[in-house]
Amino acid sequence: MDKAPAFLISSVPGAGSAQLGVLRTQAALLAHDTLAESAAAFAVEIAALAGGSRCAVALRGGDDDLQLVAASTAVELDPRHAAAATLLAAMHEACDQSRSCAWPPVSDSGDPILQAQRQLAAAGSACTVPLVDRQRIVGAMAVQRDGQVAFTRDELAVLEDIASFAGPVLQIKRRESLPWQKKLREAAMKHFEAARDKRGMWIAIGVVALALIVPVPWRVSAPARLEGAVQRAVVAASDGYLQQANVRPGDRVKEGQVLAELASQELELEKRRRESELSQHETAYRAAQARYDRTQMVSSQSRAAEAQAMLSLAQAQLERTKVVAPFDGIVIKGDLSQTVGAPVQRGETLMVLAPDDRFRLVVEIDEADIAAVQVGQRGQLALSSQPDATLAFTVARIVPVATTGEGRNYFEVEGTLDEASSTLRPGLSGVAKIRAGYLPLIAQFTYRARAWLRMALWTILP
Repeated sequence: MDKAPAFLISSVPGAGSAQLGVLRTQAALLAHDTLAESAAAFAVEIAALAGGSRCAVALRGGDDDLQLVAASTAVELDPRHAAAATLLAAMHEACDQSRSCAWPPVSDSGDPILQAQRQLAAAGSACTVPLVDRQRIVGAMAVQRDGQVAFTRDELAVLEDIASFAGPVLQIKRRESLPWQKKLREAAMKHFEAARDKRGMWIAIGVVALALIVPVPWRVSAPARLEGAVQRAVVAASDGYLQQANVRPGDRVKEGQVLAELASQELELEKRRRESELSQHETAYRAAQARYDRTQMVSSQSRAAEAQAMLSLAQAQLERTKVVAPFDGIVIKGDLSQTVGAPVQRGETLMVLAPDDRFRLVVEIDEADIAAVQVGQRGQLALSSQPDATLAFTVARIVPVATTGEGRNYFEVEGTLDEASSTLRPGLSGVAKIRAGYLPLIAQFTYRARAWLRMALWTILP
């Protein structure tokens, strides 16, 4: 086993090994709460253990530059003093080479650069040992000794052992002494430095920052629903009773198809009565004609014409008891299957039809976004029934009156689909996105918040 360094044993009365000197420096470091007090006690203890020498401690700051935090003599901490510059130069020399440096050189220390150590030693000797925390150099301690007694390899080894535990402790105390702003900054820098490829990290940060400030397409999103391009109400032509319902909502119908029928018994009787009256008047007309009774002929002819008119009316009313589809389409409203036998009044809406190949899109744009929407803009529609497919449309009309519903004000914006699919149905709902121009992502994310803030300021400011 190597013999313990003489300077450590001789400086500790009654000590039997170098380990006791190490424990004394550790105790001096942990006996105080603040960084300045701990570092000063540590420097004084190292100087005493080194046999009347001087010691200074420096730590890296937020700008990654070494800063003197304590010394065994106060003059060395004054940045205007030449001794402070010499100390920092020697510490930088050791940290840049990531190794302990001493002057006069240690015989087996390799071939380091020792120019700053030589200036620090002057007529005596000096050594600088880096302080390491988790394999990262966080500072350095420099020890000066008067006279021609050089530092040995064993002495450097002991100082490196002392620095191995002193580095993490001093770093913790330094972080605790920082204000919260610098703590936050150092935490961020520490996170960034943890990345292996710093160049790739900064490139990624640049790309993200660029994505936030470069204008990109801005789309206004809003609930939407499909309606038929034309909606036709099928009404009762006369008073009566519902006799039969042939279709229900959702059924496709053809033009002329009978949708429902009203009771026609009374109209059948009315038709037969009018036919009988017409027959009687025609017979009277022929009899008067045979008698050459002109007066009776004219009277019978006028009565026959009246009967013919009433018969035509009865026939028309009888035909209207059958409710037929005015065009090909789909029934979107009016389930009459549960009201068969119920009375209906003339003009009452029985069903509503819409074409099944032409649709109108209605988008409910919030009042906060309506200023960004204009006629002619393009958009995409995703329906709840077909979320994997989108439909292109064009804004055709903006209703100028707001509608209130579901706790918000919105404007109905009508759009026309570029293509109609056979799977579409009136009444389907989804989400529409209208291309409203270009904005940076940061502006898009904060659009609503900025609008709310402007209104709040306008409300509260005089």
